[in-house]
Parts: sequence; structure tokens; C-alpha cells
Amino acid sequence: MEEFKYKRVLIKISGEALAGDKHSGLNQSVLVGISQMIKEVYDKGIEMAIVVGGGNFWRGRTSQGMDRTTADHIGMLATVMNSLALKDAFEAQGIPTRVQSAIDMSRIAEPYIRGRAIRHLEKKRVVIFGCGTGNPFFSTDTAAALRAAEIDAEAILLAKKIDAVYDSDPEKNPDAKKYKQISFGEILNKQLGVMDLTAASLCMDNDIPVIVFGIKNPQNVMSVLKGENVGTVIKRNIETI
Repeated sequence: MEEFKYKRVLIKISGEALAGDKHSGLNQSVLVGISQMIKEVYDKGIEMAIVVGGGNFWRGRTSQGMDRTTADHIGMLATVMNSLALKDAFEAQGIPTRVQSAIDMSRIAEPYIRGRAIRHLEKKRVVIFGCGTGNPFFSTDTAAALRAAEIDAEAILLAKKIDAVYDSDPEKNPDAKKYKQISFGEILNKQLGVMDLTAASLCMDNDIPVIVFGIKNPQNVMSVLKGENVGTVIKRNIETI
């Protein structure tokens, strides 16, 4: 019988990952691949919540001359588009899924209610959280950290196009150093761009480990859940890893 290190997790998927080689919009083959990956995990009885970014549709911080609050609200809507696309892909695999939005849009998503989200997880439904925290000036990384704390997730799985945490951008620096493990303190002190600094602080305060890995290999999620050495583990105290 297979044993898993984590039984309830929050998976953060970047919006850019959903675009695949297209670099923007949605790539159907990527959606199918992710849904098949989630199906495999779902069939093992793992409880999963998901936060997805919106960078494949909108990068609010790069919008020139636009009010930051307006730009962030547009970004929130982008995350809902991705949430609905994931829901459709998951349900095609037979995975019961609910989308909860931090901003009221009852025609297409449930409002975010912590107790209801936990109940969905207990009933073995996948819950996708849209619209980030519902507030401007906070990234979807911060939303992932907040929701993980609220639903008592045992870990955050940070699925990215890059396969781990590096001391510099590996796409620009071929000599970039890869970390197998690192503390939240180092992430904050070195200002590594793997996740939002607010999110890192929130995870550190609530002692929620974050595992960063590449989304291109569909087996990575299962390997992480089994506690195998994949990507980079970020914890409050790396001595305990």
C-alpha cells in the first residue's frame, strides 16, 4: 500500500504554465496533462485545493499608466478564467470540482466560505480558489499561503515552469545554483523571486512547507506527495528537513 507524506495540500499553478509554449492564453494539451495529473492524485484519496495565477492573460504590474487597483482587479478576473478552464478539464476526467471566488460572481462560482471549502475537501471534491485574496496589492502567491493556512493544508505545492529554486534566473545564468532545501528566512533575506515575500512570511509564520517543482513532468506531484526529493523544499527551519 502506498504511503503519502501529505494528505491535504494546496497546489499553486502559475498562469504562465497553462499557456505552455504559446506563452499566452490557454493551451488545451497542457490543461489535459494537468487534469490527468490531478486525476491520478485524486484517485489516491489526497485532498486538494488549487490556486491558479492569471499571468497567461494579464500581468498587472507591467501595465503602463494604469491604476494599480484597477490592474489588480483585471488580474483577478484572469484567475477566474483559468479556474473555470481547469474545472472543465478536471470534470472531463471525472473529478468533482468546485470553484470558489473571493469576489462575488454567483452566476459562475461559489463565494469563498472557509467552512464550505473544507466540507468540499472532506467530501473528496477539488476546490479551486479564484480572484486571489479578493484585494488589490496581494499576489496569488499570497492567496495560496492564506488559503493553505485557512484550510489547514499540510503543504503548498508550487508548480512552476522552472523546476526548483535557484540563486539566480537559470534561463539567464547557466551557472545558477540550485537549492535542494532552503529556509523562508533565506528566501526573504536574498529576495529570491520564487514566491512573493508576503507569501513567504505568511508561510513561515504558520509553518507551512512549500515544495517548488517543475510542472512539465506530470509525475512530480505524486513524487512530492510521497516525500521524495523533487525540486526544492522551503521550510521555516531547514535543519528539520
